[in-house]
Amino acid sequence: MILIIDCGATKADWALQGGKHFRTEGFNLAHTPKDALRAILDGAAAKAGPGVTEVHFYAAGLVGESPIDLGQWFPGAEIEYASDMVAAARAVCGNRPGIAAIIGTGSNTCQWDGTCISRKVNSGGFIVGDEGSASVLGKLFVTDYLKGCVPSAIAEEFASRFEAGYGSIVKGVYASAAPARYLGGFAPFILEHYADPYVKALVDDNFRRFLERTILRYDRLHVGVVGGFGRACRDILEAIGKEYGVEFKIFMDSPLEGLLKYHGI
Repeated sequence: MILIIDCGATKADWALQGGKHFRTEGFNLAHTPKDALRAILDGAAAKAGPGVTEVHFYAAGLVGESPIDLGQWFPGAEIEYASDMVAAARAVCGNRPGIAAIIGTGSNTCQWDGTCISRKVNSGGFIVGDEGSASVLGKLFVTDYLKGCVPSAIAEEFASRFEAGYGSIVKGVYASAAPARYLGGFAPFILEHYADPYVKALVDDNFRRFLERTILRYDRLHVGVVGGFGRACRDILEAIGKEYGVEFKIFMDSPLEGLLKYHGI
């Protein structure tokens, strides 16, 4: 029985051959504490049950060899370890050349030759990269909020809906286990106010930096987007893309649908 695991920073989708599908908390192999990671995997393996013979594990933060051995949870199974970027490329490009973009809590991109990643602009994470992502949008907004640069009506509404004191925000960014997820959690609120000129400029500039610093550095191929934030901003992305001659081909909330097709299940 084949198991596909698609894991991002916010959520992980688990799909078994035969139609069983469930979701767990996401994790990033680069910085999720090992105890938290093991707890997620223990629970997921129990839900999956016995009989798994083949695992395709796509994970955020996977660079080089996997720091975990899934054989501990799925003994005897043949296991493929791949990055979430490979998952996105297989989902939106399949066996054809194209550009794959993850636009969710974080962002990442690659050029796909139909078989493997042929070119890669490093993401850098939400502190030194991740342009276009929900976490960076949240970071930009919160930075302005703390410095009194957000329009007063929006700032007042933000303060009424979130724990928006200086101490709470600093704690959320510097003391939480998932600061990118914390910052990305403000993105829906920000998008609610897209009609406001301040918010529109903030959102648009985030995407322009994404295009200029990543997408435009690849060959001019169709772009496929994976990620709930990217899907929610489809109209905005398509409009800004036209300014740069960038054509977006497909938007998916999750690569799972494309991966099921790619693996033939």
